Amino acid sequence: MTEEFRPEYKKKSIRSFVIRAGRMTDGQKKAFETYWPQYGASLFEGPLNTEQSFGREAPLVLEIGFGMGASLLEMAQNEPDKDFIGIEVHPPGVGRLIQTAGLAEVKNLKVYMADATDVMDDCIADNSLARVQIYFPDPWHKKKHNKRRIVQPEFVQKIRQKLAVGGVLHLATDWENYAEHMQEVMEAADGYANTESAGGFSGRPDYRPITKFEVRGEKLGHGVWDLIYQRTV
Repeated sequence: MTEEFRPEYKKKSIRSFVIRAGRMTDGQKKAFETYWPQYGASLFEGPLNTEQSFGREAPLVLEIGFGMGASLLEMAQNEPDKDFIGIEVHPPGVGRLIQTAGLAEVKNLKVYMADATDVMDDCIADNSLARVQIYFPDPWHKKKHNKRRIVQPEFVQKIRQKLAVGGVLHLATDWENYAEHMQEVMEAADGYANTESAGGFSGRPDYRPITKFEVRGEKLGHGVWDLIYQRTV
């Protein structure tokens, strides 16, 4: 990985991810040269001026950990009335997303290749987000690694600060143990209310695409759990 394709960091802390080795295709490498100026955003540019970046004021959606970016791209295309910000640390996934977004001439997308905590601290304004999405994060299923799970009390409060009142945090996982952990964290979190009237897990909302990975898991009998919580104060 060349220096220009490395994720950006600004401070040392426990990370919720591991940089996985993976070669970028020639197309993904070229995408950085061709499309990064259009879609890329940097920690070192400071607070993101969304009106300037997107050329308008619109509801803002942030996705943390978009993987290869297929579902984020689909949502951006399906919800043109909203602007989307994606955060990912895996360069091949970032390259793939900006390549496909560029070819599709998507206008309502910006991408950070950096740690989510750093991006929220330095670039995202308080009370600015309509929705935050964390889909299928690494479950860190070994007990000794549970502290690395991204859904933790401190982190969901950081997200709440960035959500507008009435905005939602949407979590999804295919690991039942992690789903229970997420629910426990969210039920104890101040300033949030479960949008499911009966409490517990939600059905998959129409705006969240079904991924190929999810379809494959369902065929094998794996469950998927969604949790949607609204910022109340």
